Amino acid sequence: MGYFNGETIKFNTPGINPYFLSEQDISKLISKNETVMQYAQDVKEIYFFGAGCSSPDKHEVVSNGLSEVFSNAFISVDHDLLGSVYATCGDAEGLNCILGTGSNICYFDGEKIHDGHHGLGYVLGDEGSGTFFGKKVLLSYLYKKMPSDLLAEFKKAFPTEKEQIITNVYQRPFPNIYLAGFSRFMANHKNHPFIQDILRTGFQEFVDTNVKDYPRHKKVPCHFVGSIAYYYQDELKQVLAENGIETGKILQKPIEELFNFILQKEGVVKQAI
Repeated sequence: MGYFNGETIKFNTPGINPYFLSEQDISKLISKNETVMQYAQDVKEIYFFGAGCSSPDKHEVVSNGLSEVFSNAFISVDHDLLGSVYATCGDAEGLNCILGTGSNICYFDGEKIHDGHHGLGYVLGDEGSGTFFGKKVLLSYLYKKMPSDLLAEFKKAFPTEKEQIITNVYQRPFPNIYLAGFSRFMANHKNHPFIQDILRTGFQEFVDTNVKDYPRHKKVPCHFVGSIAYYYQDELKQVLAENGIETGKILQKPIEELFNFILQKEGVVKQAI
């Protein structure tokens, strides 16, 4: 998303993660976007927030890759967690949670993020995430713990055999994304008691493991970013209320709010979009 001569410009690119892409990969990927390339030499400032950008060396990979395309721009690179904090908390105190393919949480005191010991990834953590729920649904199918009516529906939605599943999980790239794909099954059967139990149990585990770690979790709003939080917000809100936690913003994608916050922070005046 960009702002040029009073006009808001929207575009999409594939995800950029310095753990999987080199500087050259990033510049090539960006260069393929025709909309971006129309303005590349005129861009003066770039604020990039992305997964895997939590260390200086990874900042440099992304920054150098972007510099190849935007040669006249000042480039700031930071972690996606900070981007979601700006989108949800702004400059106010609060908890910021990510519930998408993976899950994470941080406390923001209004000025800086206080790192916790979460964000352990799909093998050790990711409670309440798409990968977490996808694995729960898939295991209930494989172990035949799923009610018979859902079992038949699942087989129609995912006509795959155990051997293929094992191969995809243990031998193919990005097993977390593969597992998260099975969480889509919950959307069409959200009101089924079995799915309701999975959702409520998963969100409670996220609260117990992550949210309750912060002493002020009952004194500040708890914000969420990500598709899992957005599409299952009714169940999420109910679990939060039962635990005495105030629900803050729930955003599927934080780009609009983040964009407006950055413009305001940098003193750019623009009309509402």
